[in-house]
Amino acid sequence: MFDYFKRLWKAFVPSQHTGEAGEQSKLLTKSLLDNLVYFRQEFDGSADLTIREIEVAGTKAAIITIEGMINKQVFATSVVNPILQAEFWETDPQEKYEYLRDSVLSTSEQVQVPTFEEAFKLAMSGFAVIALDGVEVMLAIGVQGFSFRGVSEPTNEMMQRGSREGLVEPLRINMTLIRRRLKNPKLKFEMMSVGSVSKTDICLCYLRDAVSSEILKEIKERLRKVDLETVMSSGYLTSYLEEKGDLSLFSSIGNSERPDTICGKIAEGRVAILVDGTPNALIVPYLFVEYFQTMDDYSLRPYYATFTRWLKYFAFFLATLLPGLYVAVGTFNPELFPGELLNKIATAIASTPFSLMMEALVIHFIYEIMREAGLRLPKPLGHAVSIVGALVIGDTAINAGLIGATTLMVVALTAICSYVIPNLYEPIAILRLLFIVVGGVMGVWGIMLLFSAVLVNICGKSNFGVPFSAPISPFSMFGMRDVAVRAGWKTLSKKLNMVQNMPGSQIRQEKGRDE
Repeated sequence: MFDYFKRLWKAFVPSQHTGEAGEQSKLLTKSLLDNLVYFRQEFDGSADLTIREIEVAGTKAAIITIEGMINKQVFATSVVNPILQAEFWETDPQEKYEYLRDSVLSTSEQVQVPTFEEAFKLAMSGFAVIALDGVEVMLAIGVQGFSFRGVSEPTNEMMQRGSREGLVEPLRINMTLIRRRLKNPKLKFEMMSVGSVSKTDICLCYLRDAVSSEILKEIKERLRKVDLETVMSSGYLTSYLEEKGDLSLFSSIGNSERPDTICGKIAEGRVAILVDGTPNALIVPYLFVEYFQTMDDYSLRPYYATFTRWLKYFAFFLATLLPGLYVAVGTFNPELFPGELLNKIATAIASTPFSLMMEALVIHFIYEIMREAGLRLPKPLGHAVSIVGALVIGDTAINAGLIGATTLMVVALTAICSYVIPNLYEPIAILRLLFIVVGGVMGVWGIMLLFSAVLVNICGKSNFGVPFSAPISPFSMFGMRDVAVRAGWKTLSKKLNMVQNMPGSQIRQEKGRDE
């Protein structure tokens, strides 16, 4: 029994190994043959490794590429042809290398490579790595040409007005989309690598004169402690950026696929984290009120933007509390319903074999199953799921007396409301389930108790020294100009709502600086 719990503990507690990234990288040698042997040994005859051996004025050389990662036309015109057509007067291999680097190859992206690890990474990133016999470094030339999805409209953050551009998978293109909107030399892109096996590139984007140096330092420290072997998307890093021991349903790490939204957050002192291969960015730190803000709010007239924002607040409370309140009142305090409504609810309950709580739970689970099926199924079958769901859950279930019409309407209304704030759908779905169970067991008092616990959790949560519930708690009248209402741009433009200046912030009230 003890060994079982020991293995269980090891399975769920993250290990503290440093992985291959912490080991010292092996340096290149002057022998071209030894370098190529090591390359072939590490790739173990991989079909996409291409090594073209040539001769440069009597010196053996080789050009190492990965098939499918380079633009063959650029590779031929910018690398192969200039090397083969160049006239060398030098006899020393090192001098030939320097002449090749400074006078023959005129491409803008050149990297001098001293280690095997760096040579592997650049070759697998679309560089052509050139090695000369007798030289203990290699030269990497940028000739990237791999296929990728073009810039298109974001699918998860649809806007009525504004840009139609969304982030894509290649990291460099995402950096370009942000730079186009923030033409400021203070905007800094800082590269890091995570994953001891995948060696995934990530990029920290921030304004040097806006970001807090304490927040930036803490983000870097947490990213350096990532002990994952592979990082395939930005979601892998979220738990490492959260506070240690954070058990909240709500995340203080934002997520966006819109370059304009990311630029707006960067201007407020946030740090955006781009992950190569992922068409969205993490925004750190993130506040609870920002889940209710969209880019459209700042393109519409202030009065209508304020109306839609309050609509989102109302939809959030409705999607979270309505099923639980309906079950609690219907089970313990039915006299609170109006007379005519009470008669219909009583008739519906009497005609179904389940209790009110069980009905709500069944409909809730069936809806979540349908939603997952609609997300995972191929598009041609998506309409079939909606048709079958409407027939099974709607007409047939009610006519068969399995589900009450009132309960179905309540759960359907809350499902629609949950789509008003799509970024909060996951916590809303879990909270809705909890409120149904608590309402069915403890009544209205249980709903109030659970709501108080959720409220305390939101108000007590912080990340990187910034309260998650700011500027509501601690309260700031200055910050409420973009929370309770959406003030006009003449008011918003007077002073940015910098994240490090939030009330209750534990970081120094100073501007960022380069480290």
